[in-house]
Amino acid sequence: MRVTIDKDMCIDCGICESLVPEVFSVNDEGVTEVILEDVPEDLQDAVREAEESCPTEAIEIIED
Repeated sequence: MRVTIDKDMCIDCGICESLVPEVFSVNDEGVTEVILEDVPEDLQDAVREAEESCPTEAIEIIED
């Protein structure tokens, strides 16, 4: 699984970071970033939860 964020849709609310800080981070400028694009199996369920929790549907999961 890989994950990306659509920067045009993201409102940098930080929900994804709070759910999976190993994969998502809000940087010093307040911009949300994916810090681990290739998601290990043990974090995949949490990333799916982050995708479902995103208020603007900015998270995209690509199943490999």
